[in-house]
Amino acid sequence: MTKEFLVLTAPPGAGVLTTDLVNRIADTVADTIADAAPPNVLGDGEAVEFALPETSNAMEAALSACLQGAPVDANFLAAGARRKQLLVADMESTIIEQECLDELAVEFGVQEKMVDITERAMRGELGFEPALRERVAMLTGLPVSALHALYDTRITLMPGAGTLLATLNANATTCGLVSGGFRFFAEKIADRLSFDRFQSNDLGIADDKLDGSVADPVLGRTAKADIMRDWAKELGIAPAQVLAVGDGSNDLAMLEAAGMGVAFRAKPAVAAAARFTVEHGDLTALLYLQGYSKSEFVEG
Repeated sequence: MTKEFLVLTAPPGAGVLTTDLVNRIADTVADTIADAAPPNVLGDGEAVEFALPETSNAMEAALSACLQGAPVDANFLAAGARRKQLLVADMESTIIEQECLDELAVEFGVQEKMVDITERAMRGELGFEPALRERVAMLTGLPVSALHALYDTRITLMPGAGTLLATLNANATTCGLVSGGFRFFAEKIADRLSFDRFQSNDLGIADDKLDGSVADPVLGRTAKADIMRDWAKELGIAPAQVLAVGDGSNDLAMLEAAGMGVAFRAKPAVAAAARFTVEHGDLTALLYLQGYSKSEFVEG
């Protein structure tokens, strides 16, 4: 009887999970776990899963030795309803590759100081709200036209984001974007990727320039988890059927409360605290974790 799945994912197109490596992993699993099922390849070279009747410390240690530092993410998931009904995703450095405030700081010539504040906040060394207000105040007087220029020229989607959203939308999964960033960008990204809903912070604007303020209440670490719970309750979806993904310390409460909370290319403290991590793959790894095969992907 399957109790858990071991899902291994690697960067798409890199051919990391070769037949030889998969066979060696299968031998490792078979040597340490009785009655383990043979590997099920979800995507050639990039994803494979094993159905397990149990796990053991010995197997996990042997698996780590077998992978020997290969760029492969290994996650253990409970058997059951793996395909989630609600996705709640962070935006910056998760759905998009950038931190928008840091990019705006470059435009305004305050990047060194702002990047330092951002990194300290994401590591949990500074409170999210005071750090956010301090950074936004540094942009007082920046014209709104700079936000348009930034979005048009420098904001890029995280690899796999389009396929993740297109596939989940095609499978009737409700998709929500929740960001400690700003409505100007979140609204555009939500529309671009067909998120069903979004929630974010609002920048204060006067005379077509940033006035250095953030509207209350500030959407931070606790708020993200609360919004996720509110959306799930509204939709009649159990917490176990929620997939959350993020990279920073302000995402942790959300990741902990979700049935499947994935730290994606996250800060070390966040990755260490999360139950599931994706460090090497792109966002399509979230589909593999739910048991989708590549043949089921919808390109977006």
